[in-house]
Amino acid sequence: MSFTQQVSEELGVPNVGFWTSSGCSLWAFTQYPKLVEQGYAPLKDESYLDTIIDWIPGMEGIRLKHLPSFIRATVDEPSYIIIKYIVEEILDKIPKFSALILNTFDMLESDVLQQMATKFPVVNYTIGPLHRFLLNNPTQVEDLKSIGSNLWKEETHCLEWLDTKKPNSVVYVNFGSVTVMSNEQLIEFAWGLANAKMDFLWIVRSNLVMGDSAILPHEFLAETKERCLLGGWCPQEQVLSHPSIGGFLTHCGWNSTFESLSYGVPMLCWPFFADQQTNSWFNCNRWGVGMEIDSNVKREVIEELVRELMVGEKGKEMKENALNWKKLAEKAINSSDGSSCMNFDKLVSHVLLGKGLSP
Repeated sequence: MSFTQQVSEELGVPNVGFWTSSGCSLWAFTQYPKLVEQGYAPLKDESYLDTIIDWIPGMEGIRLKHLPSFIRATVDEPSYIIIKYIVEEILDKIPKFSALILNTFDMLESDVLQQMATKFPVVNYTIGPLHRFLLNNPTQVEDLKSIGSNLWKEETHCLEWLDTKKPNSVVYVNFGSVTVMSNEQLIEFAWGLANAKMDFLWIVRSNLVMGDSAILPHEFLAETKERCLLGGWCPQEQVLSHPSIGGFLTHCGWNSTFESLSYGVPMLCWPFFADQQTNSWFNCNRWGVGMEIDSNVKREVIEELVRELMVGEKGKEMKENALNWKKLAEKAINSSDGSSCMNFDKLVSHVLLGKGLSP
């Protein structure tokens, strides 16, 4: 929303930017000019996608296919217009903000945040997880009920179903508000989940399948009726924080990723577009909480990964790592010396109240 900069300058009030995705995706976008310079963008040939981009500080080892999808657009795609707009916003407008809010916490993205501090003179304020701040103020939660941010109506009956399940026994499946898939991919996911023989809660939006209704086979419904609950949408935070949830099959949007991390839930990652590939790479390669599913979905792979997530040794290791990130997230916002708590106080005092910046 950088168009507010001119207005704020004329009125002499602070203008605070808010980057709603991950810090790692923001840092990736800043690399676009160099990717153009080196011939990787706009994308000319898909054979480049597995190229390791080893010169991005804080992202050593990342492949081109795991940078935000807009970066990999060809000149003929609408996404090419989007990437040019995003990069202009980032490189031209962020330095003009009074401050920039990031929904993350220092320890989670420390390497990337250190690099960004050298790129932008504006002071970055990491004050996440933002969704957990509301839990600290029940009165505020009540006041904000009328302005929920969901794009779909929540169905709460799933919580009663989860209450009947054992701890860490349910796979939560939700591909977010806008991700779509083919009917063939839907069927592969369905039978992969069915064949894994685990309980699962699957959120199937009416428009999940591209150009068609999301209709699951009768045989699948009969096979899984005792251990599956299907829904159109749900209160995700309440689901992820429920003790019965043992893993999350997700598209890796930042809200879903960060909520899962802050509630100690490991992930199976099926990124679709935008920043999701980058978030998935960090889940799997830096934070130790995820395993990625190839875009070419196969039921045998889904079955194997779901079992590994829920009862395998890799899954146990990921769960332990996720619980550690949960503890660090809670400390960041709940402790008086927590990084997000202190950064929020500084944002109010130094920027919004204009008392000046401290080192």
